Amino acid sequence: MNQLVNFLKRMPLSALFGLVVILLNLGVFCLAPAIAPFGETEVVGDVWLPMSTIHLLGTDHIGRDMFTRIVYGARNTIGVALLITFIAFFSGTILGLAAATMKGWVDQVLGRIVDIVMAFPPLIFALMVLSVMGSSTTVLVVVLSLLDCTRVFRLVRAVAMDVEVMPYVEAARLRGEGFWWVMRREILPNTMPPLIAEFGMRFCFVFLFISALSFLGLGFQPPAADWGSMVRENAGAITFGIPAALWPASVIALLTIGVNLVVDWLLNLQSKSAH
Repeated sequence: MNQLVNFLKRMPLSALFGLVVILLNLGVFCLAPAIAPFGETEVVGDVWLPMSTIHLLGTDHIGRDMFTRIVYGARNTIGVALLITFIAFFSGTILGLAAATMKGWVDQVLGRIVDIVMAFPPLIFALMVLSVMGSSTTVLVVVLSLLDCTRVFRLVRAVAMDVEVMPYVEAARLRGEGFWWVMRREILPNTMPPLIAEFGMRFCFVFLFISALSFLGLGFQPPAADWGSMVRENAGAITFGIPAALWPASVIALLTIGVNLVVDWLLNLQSKSAH
């Protein structure tokens, strides 16, 4: 406990603020049904009601409670973004380590496949696939995991290439250790610091990408709560001076800033330890 307190004291205020934002969002993500005062799709009042003790953030374009929608939107948007990021990191890390360790035709084949996927602009590729195959959550997860996996692959391969030529890796091979042992016990642990920082950046990219697709109508489909679609649905309220669209836009910006502040701090720690 004392170590945790000392660790938090050493954190700069910016990183501490980012950590608090992340923990608050994770808390809402885990406890959404307990926190939300109404049901996710329940119509509870008139259209675009002002803030009150009953409706803390007012109501949306069809009379649903905005606070409730934002709470459930956290569960949907953050949950899917985390799932996509974990899938992309798992597959990208395995393939990147395999390419760096095995080299030869494995590296060439994987590298060319990644080059082909990365040749398409991500938004255009996602819009094209989602328009053809539909905007279900499964398709969304598969498409964004594929797009993000290529970026993780390139990073892991580049970092692992530097680690793979180190003396301790050569010593493990000379001892007769197998491919999987070397990859798991020697290369992977020494590539973790940049990967941890990259995980935060990839999560931000996926989170914002999902919000953008939902804003365009190709992400989460009604009546599911999602911050990006909530901005689109309530954009007309801005004309009347009603801040309904600003609440989901604000939480999108706040979570993005919070994650980036923590990632910047981790990168600074990494650069200091390297020197």
